[in-house]
Amino acid sequence: MKRLRKVKILATLGPASSEEAVIEKLHQAGADLFRINMSHADHEHMRTLMKRIRNVEGRSGRPIGILTDLQGPKLRVGVFAEGKVSLDVGQDFALDDDETPGDASRVHLPHPEIFRSVEAGDRLLIDDGKLQLKVEGCDGHTIRTKVVAGKGISNRKGVSLPDTDLAVSVLTDKDRADLDAVLESGQADWIALSFVQRPEDLAEVRKIVRGRAGLMSKIEKPQAVQRIDEIIELSDALMVARGDLGVEMPVESVPGIQKQLTRACRRAGKPVVIATQMLESMISAPVPTRAEVSDVATAVFEGADAVMLSAESAAGQYPVEAVEMMAATARKVERDVNFPSIVYAQRPQPDPTGADAISLAARQIAETLNLKAIVCYTSSGTTGLRASRERPQTPILALSPVIETARRLSVCWGLHCVVTEDASDLDGMVDRACSIVHSEGFGSPGDRIIVTAGVPLGTPGATNMLRIAYIGSDGLTGI
Repeated sequence: MKRLRKVKILATLGPASSEEAVIEKLHQAGADLFRINMSHADHEHMRTLMKRIRNVEGRSGRPIGILTDLQGPKLRVGVFAEGKVSLDVGQDFALDDDETPGDASRVHLPHPEIFRSVEAGDRLLIDDGKLQLKVEGCDGHTIRTKVVAGKGISNRKGVSLPDTDLAVSVLTDKDRADLDAVLESGQADWIALSFVQRPEDLAEVRKIVRGRAGLMSKIEKPQAVQRIDEIIELSDALMVARGDLGVEMPVESVPGIQKQLTRACRRAGKPVVIATQMLESMISAPVPTRAEVSDVATAVFEGADAVMLSAESAAGQYPVEAVEMMAATARKVERDVNFPSIVYAQRPQPDPTGADAISLAARQIAETLNLKAIVCYTSSGTTGLRASRERPQTPILALSPVIETARRLSVCWGLHCVVTEDASDLDGMVDRACSIVHSEGFGSPGDRIIVTAGVPLGTPGATNMLRIAYIGSDGLTGI
């Protein structure tokens, strides 16, 4: 299955897309990997979805990535005696540790960590910002606030604290149980971490995961944006979770932050996923708005590795059509006459390493000589990541003997991943590269390709060789 685009598509599974037949249609329509949201999936359902994805993978012959998204801390107010109350701008309102049902003057807040962390002047945003409170003081048991905006509040609405650095673990008890189940399944390629605030949040999870899956940090807090370089360094990938980010920060700042994070990840050579509300109207409509198409196009023009569908594919009425629309938009953008100059203008400088030097040389040679493909042998995935970081015009085939590596690389820009046995010698490696380029439809006899690998063969992270080869009449190396 040869994709005619570079950017990847991550589709969320849910009630509208849990059946194996629908998952297969989503994959055929363009989904390169699938997200399982642990906020809505129990362990049995998670394992069922994973099995169905692997069944589709087996029939398609293409590695498919699986991302499990941990719920993270969910901060909510308690309940009200009458279910909801009306409030006026300027009035006093308290949040306290008293479990008695609330009224128009107060409500229970069952989160001791907030009482320990909040300070006067901090904002509390309730129900995705529909109610805004400003803290006037806290004595450890009661947070005194004044209503800044909004008209009311009801039971168990969510609480966001954009100005507060909460002393809370990135993993709740539910997350720990979910993470254990995910790792026990052995099928997850990526773990998405919610509520990341600081680089230290990742250290705890890395000790548990121990390399069994890639760690994708969801950026949805202002505190994370402020320490983004440190977080990127400790993450394997980033997700720009624009929905929550737009609640915690001024919504007009989100587009600039999206560009900032995309470019920071490109510099670091880490995959970046743009997520939330990309084709939101397709939850209930067969076609998106023009603004939504432009939003997807902006992410593609910026060189993001992947774009994500949430409710559109999980609970919408048109999940397959949403994937098809996203794929069609990406293909159109990547063929636009302005695409090369925009995406390549942000190409980062290579790091002073052999792997980066080889990847840079491979791209330059491939584009100068108009070669049909760049083929990189990658066991750990590092060589594929560095090749993708260059954002070449030439197709990239990432060949790996490790299926887990191929699945994990399915999120990376431009990589066409193929699982194949490792070569035993240099000539065999080049022959296999030529054969796969031919059989996968990227080249024909007489075409030239460039091959990169690490010598000795199979040495992780030691890319130090490149070679130009012809595809012969038999599909192998020509003279």
